[in-house]
Amino acid sequence: MSTILAENIKVEKTKNSKLSETDFDNLSFGKVFSDHMLICHYKNGSWNEPKVVPYQPLTLDPASKIFHYGQSVFEGMKAYKDENNDIYLFRPEDNCKRLNISAKRLAIPEVPEDYFMEGLKALLKVDADWIPTDSGSSLYIRPFIFASGNGFHASPAEEYTFIIATAPSGSYFSGKVKVAIEQKYSRSANGGVGYAKAGGNYAGQFYPTQLAIEKGYNQVIWTDDNTHEFIEEAGAMNIFVRINNTLLTAPTSDRILDGITRKSIIEIAEANGIPVEVRKVSVKEIIEAAEKGSLKEMFGSGTAAVISPIAGFGYEGTDYDLPELADSYASKLKKLITDIQYNRSEDPFGWRVKVD
Repeated sequence: MSTILAENIKVEKTKNSKLSETDFDNLSFGKVFSDHMLICHYKNGSWNEPKVVPYQPLTLDPASKIFHYGQSVFEGMKAYKDENNDIYLFRPEDNCKRLNISAKRLAIPEVPEDYFMEGLKALLKVDADWIPTDSGSSLYIRPFIFASGNGFHASPAEEYTFIIATAPSGSYFSGKVKVAIEQKYSRSANGGVGYAKAGGNYAGQFYPTQLAIEKGYNQVIWTDDNTHEFIEEAGAMNIFVRINNTLLTAPTSDRILDGITRKSIIEIAEANGIPVEVRKVSVKEIIEAAEKGSLKEMFGSGTAAVISPIAGFGYEGTDYDLPELADSYASKLKKLITDIQYNRSEDPFGWRVKVD
């Protein structure tokens, strides 16, 4: 049973709303922020109760351990409005669970589930008008925890800050994405923090991705750290490959994030008669399928784009184009999952959560 309820969370409303100044017809992803945020502090061995406050800058000591030892984890999720203006979340308990899995791996104290869930609901009620209503639009939600305690000693901090901030987002379309299969750099390693949503994981991706962009690609397909023989993720997304009529994706591990969209796609595909295999997928297998014409699709999956189709890939100096399909798995699965998210269809999986 919850020890805190959304209606009991203290709310300090902003005196200077930016809502009327916001152009909801031209929203860039993650650049416009709503009026409020949830904040909660960990001190003296426990989390203080969360509160909703105006969105604002933070003041941190230069010795705060986030700057020196990188104790920081985050999540990505969305809130949606249906045609009746009702607000929905998609598998929010999974985001809370994964945030705490990530926190535990980085020696960060776990946030109580009711603080996360009830705090998020309180925030969404205050900023309900910030949730866009246009088709494909949503309110992007960024929960994160970082070490706010200070000290230069290489050890876990004694104080932490948990925040949920939100950003209205228009329809996300990444266009035709061309990727390079990485042969040198690795996103993560066995025994590491690849399965956690740690900030440093993403910082480490930027340089290899920059190199790929300079060669004319949009993103990188990461391969295993040992042999670079097996594909693992696509940029900051999980990856799916369709060979003939079978959908393939790598199993989660120490190196691969347990994506919530990934899990949902697997379940929806299986429920709709699409064969799915969760197994290692080798670069060699993909190249051979591309040369034989049996490689039908590749796409990334994640919160922002849901599904991002890959138009082609490069490997060892050769580029391979994928066919354009009128009845692609990518388009079919994206519609099925977004129809659940926006309350346009039944939800046989019990994923959709209404914010009353």
